[in-house]
Amino acid sequence: MAARIPEPFSPKFKPYTRHTIQQARQWEWLPDEQREAVQVVSHVLPFRTNEYVLDQLIDWINIPDDPIYRLVFPHRDMLPPEQYAHLRELVLVQRDKAAIDAYVHGIRLGMNPHPAGQMTHNVPRVNDTFVRGLQHKYAQTVLFFPSAGQTCHAYCTFCFRWPQFVGMDDMKFDARKSHELAAYLALHREVTDVLITGGDPMIMNTRQLAAYLEPLLAPGLEHIQNIRIGTKAVAYWPQRFVSDRDSDDLLRLFERIVKAGKNLAVMGHYSHAVELRQDIAQQAVKRIVSTGATLRMQGPLIRHINEDPASWAELWQTGTRLGAIPYYMFVERDTGPRSYFELPLAKAYEIFQAAYQMVSGLSRTVRGPSMSAFPGKIVIDGIVTVNGEKLFALQFLQARNPDWVRRPFFAKFDADATWMDDLKPAFGQDRFFFETDEPAPQVPHKIIRLAQAA
Repeated sequence: MAARIPEPFSPKFKPYTRHTIQQARQWEWLPDEQREAVQVVSHVLPFRTNEYVLDQLIDWINIPDDPIYRLVFPHRDMLPPEQYAHLRELVLVQRDKAAIDAYVHGIRLGMNPHPAGQMTHNVPRVNDTFVRGLQHKYAQTVLFFPSAGQTCHAYCTFCFRWPQFVGMDDMKFDARKSHELAAYLALHREVTDVLITGGDPMIMNTRQLAAYLEPLLAPGLEHIQNIRIGTKAVAYWPQRFVSDRDSDDLLRLFERIVKAGKNLAVMGHYSHAVELRQDIAQQAVKRIVSTGATLRMQGPLIRHINEDPASWAELWQTGTRLGAIPYYMFVERDTGPRSYFELPLAKAYEIFQAAYQMVSGLSRTVRGPSMSAFPGKIVIDGIVTVNGEKLFALQFLQARNPDWVRRPFFAKFDADATWMDDLKPAFGQDRFFFETDEPAPQVPHKIIRLAQAA
């Protein structure tokens, strides 16, 4: 485990929300219209940030166009003009809480709060009862949402899991009992990967996190080869891995998991190169990989935030130099303030291709632009011309039906399309090959045992 290096900025974590952001010194630097937007829009979308983001990541000379500012602070244009005007009246003039709550609830329901079948098709059953806090979309991978990890060090305004944070309890994934995960996995020998997600599991202290992870090392769960932890802490609070009170305990937990013969993958969510320019952020990467864990870098392509290919190239190159693995560039999901963040798929491919050309083969482990759509993860492989027709070349990287994986297919080129649902099949077809009601076949899965470290 890498030695802890003293860092000038290592305060105790302090979050700011809509109710407390006025206590931050930067609040006075905002013009009135920006402060108003935060107060109004944050009634719909969750708002939370912290001192590290405010002090180290945001360039306050460049407000409101700074990418990290747009990443964490709500903006007026995230709501349609008529919704913003009515909500502003309710919040700032009438101050009628019941009316605000009712109007906000209606807005949220219109924002597609759970895309890609998360509530309708991904939640598994045991004895015909839904298992709370689990999703099982792909045969090999189970997602687990520990109840203690259902918040983050700061919220991204584009987050597709925003219902977790706004009180929509009937749409919330949170497992309150850690033993239910192990019990479910014992029944499903086809599962090789468990992704601990949220929220952000790294909001938990090490003791809480260990209570969820260590049962996965027990006899009877040898088929679980890979334990993944999804986290934005590497960008928003790298102190979690460097200078927090139990950061050394956390890294020792990582070491125990690796020594037990599991592959531990920290799925680091990065949105912009600035998040990895800070010394402490780079120390966090080095300390994570020093335990034998891997750190994989992923994030969505978002209008207003990271449209510059050079930023992506810098992020991937810096990560590779530090020992991290560039993994995914996603297309922003069709949820929340989608119209504010979405980019045409053609533009997304152009940005990915330009960034990909800037890096060496070591950083070309990255895949994208990828859509986590209802049928699976669909990557745009290119824009091609076949028999004089301009097309999107696509394929599944993962799918509900394993027979679809790596199967190329084509869609008509549409310069305005921003999501898979906007695309039409090529070559005169009425529908894509995967648009079927037939159930996915059950495919036997071979388990490769991993030897425990000496």
